[in-house]
Amino acid sequence: MSFTAKDVGALRAKTSCGMMDCKKALTETEGNMDKAIDYLREKGLATAAKKASRIAAEGIVNCFVDGKIGVVIEVNSETDFVAKNEDFQSFVKNCAVTVAKNDPLSLEDLVKCKLEGSNKKVSEMLIEMISTIGENINIRRFVRIQGNVTTYIHGNGRIGVLIDFDTEEGIANKVEFIEMGKNICMQIAAMNPTYIDRSLITAETIESEKQILLTQINNDEKLANKPDAIKEKMINGRITKFYEQVCLVEQTYVKDTDMTVAKYIESVAKALDTKISIKSFVRFEKGEGLAKKEDNFAQEVASMVK
Repeated sequence: MSFTAKDVGALRAKTSCGMMDCKKALTETEGNMDKAIDYLREKGLATAAKKASRIAAEGIVNCFVDGKIGVVIEVNSETDFVAKNEDFQSFVKNCAVTVAKNDPLSLEDLVKCKLEGSNKKVSEMLIEMISTIGENINIRRFVRIQGNVTTYIHGNGRIGVLIDFDTEEGIANKVEFIEMGKNICMQIAAMNPTYIDRSLITAETIESEKQILLTQINNDEKLANKPDAIKEKMINGRITKFYEQVCLVEQTYVKDTDMTVAKYIESVAKALDTKISIKSFVRFEKGEGLAKKEDNFAQEVASMVK
């Protein structure tokens, strides 16, 4: 039995599978639509495609370090229950190791790689995970850095931090440096800075922040009639507070509120007779920016009764 492009499109509409998968299914089943659907279901493709449209905002963030290579990755699931599944956690860890070893440039490249600890591609194992676990699973993002890296995972995978430090060769192996790296990671996890220091903030961002502050002042009955010179001083004072909030090195160090993060790093560098600075950092928080699934228990029960 032959088939046409229209048949491929129809199979795709019924299963939500990719065009090439649908074409292969029809080829293998000699154009029989029902058998093609069964073929896709047997391969786990139709099940995975159907689940792929569901919201996945839970999951975990994981980190992996191999020498000078560090990786932070986020893989999402639909429920927190699945995030605690050992097979799911193992899959996420293996994905992180795969990123470290293969250095993919994008998610599209990653899924084409052979998954660490498996003889299958990441994409194939992802489909198997979806079919086996019964939830949509999505590899959302990853970052790979080569350098003097330190990582930290908070809250069983709720937050992951990866930092790249600039320092002399061999310093990264010192006990004092390792402790400092962990402490700075914890600082980033807790305080969520946006920048390393103020030099990385664009003039446009600062001007936008000043306009917001000016609007706030003008909307305050007690401050609106103050002279412009006074308002400018107030804005400059608040901009300083803004820097202290969004710039990592200007934040108050959470473990010693008598010093800033910059001063803490300087104290460790002095003890090691070297220089230490932060080249970059990454902070992933599970599900940040994603819509959360809102369950309606009453509707669920009603649908079951019907």
